[in-house]
Amino acid sequence: MIRLIRPYISFDEVEADMRRMFDSGIFTRGVNVEAFRADIAAYTGAPHAFLATSATTALWLCLKRLNIGPGDEVVVSDFSFPATANVVEDLGARPVFADVSLDTYNMLPEALEAAISPRTRAVIAVDVFGNPTGMGLIAEICRARRLPLIEDAACAIGSSEGGKRCGVIADMTCFSFHPRKLLTTGEGGAITIHNPDWVEWFNRKLSHGAQGMLGYGLDFVDFGYNFRLSEPQAIMGRVQLRKLDAIVAERNQVRKAYIERLAPAGFVPQQIGADVVFNVQSLVFRVPERVDRDQLIAQLREDGIESTIGTYCMSATTYFRARYDNVQPNSEHLQRTTITLPCYEGVDIQFVCDSILQKSNF
Repeated sequence: MIRLIRPYISFDEVEADMRRMFDSGIFTRGVNVEAFRADIAAYTGAPHAFLATSATTALWLCLKRLNIGPGDEVVVSDFSFPATANVVEDLGARPVFADVSLDTYNMLPEALEAAISPRTRAVIAVDVFGNPTGMGLIAEICRARRLPLIEDAACAIGSSEGGKRCGVIADMTCFSFHPRKLLTTGEGGAITIHNPDWVEWFNRKLSHGAQGMLGYGLDFVDFGYNFRLSEPQAIMGRVQLRKLDAIVAERNQVRKAYIERLAPAGFVPQQIGADVVFNVQSLVFRVPERVDRDQLIAQLREDGIESTIGTYCMSATTYFRARYDNVQPNSEHLQRTTITLPCYEGVDIQFVCDSILQKSNF
């Protein structure tokens, strides 16, 4: 099977650090966790970074920091994995879905403006598949409206727009280190922020509300959660972060080769801005009108090629459709017509493309 993605890490790269960790007996809250946290801040350019168990818990915690709750509305990019809206729903607030561009797949500025109401307390904009195109404009709108912007950069570590890496564009940014991402720790995530007044709050909330020490142990000055990343995960993350820019460059070469073969047949790639560095977390195309996307995915599997849909129109899922009945047309169209293809060094691009073109009767 030609898989969608292959992790960019080997046991040899982490063996020495893992052995040192086992020898120390420290598996959590050790030197590797603090070093990885500092690495994330340095790499993104963010003044403050925190590690979390996932992008989902990171998003949830950012909303908690903003005191989002019942009666509040949060404008959310509609074309995304449901976790983006689930965190809003879990806190008793209402996710207001904003439609997206058919080209970039990201939130449309005009859709954001139309979705803002007197109850709007925050915006969650998604770098869909790692593409931050338009995020700067969304940030400008949020600043003008005095609305905090949370960037769902779950897929976007290594991407940038206008020379700013994902991690410094928004007020708060959340990353994922899931195995489908370019940098994986198995599960895991990170948060970057600008506001220095929030630093101690995030530190406390990520670790059971603890702050400082009493004579006999920790002092708990607040309630909190165990949203901590472990030492083995931090070791894995640090190794991959060091080579992330090279991985991004490599994946862009793979993307270019696919586009050269598939664009003439009517497969339309996700568009990126001229000032964008795109990490190509997922390589996604809109299929031609004559092609049945679901049938193509099934036929590729018969040839040993893993592929999948782009992602979800959240407003069209059973839960959110029944609850709000506000399906966004562009997002729904993208859910029906996008396909994700294998993208990594060494993938047999010619074989994959030949199979796609054959199944598409081109």
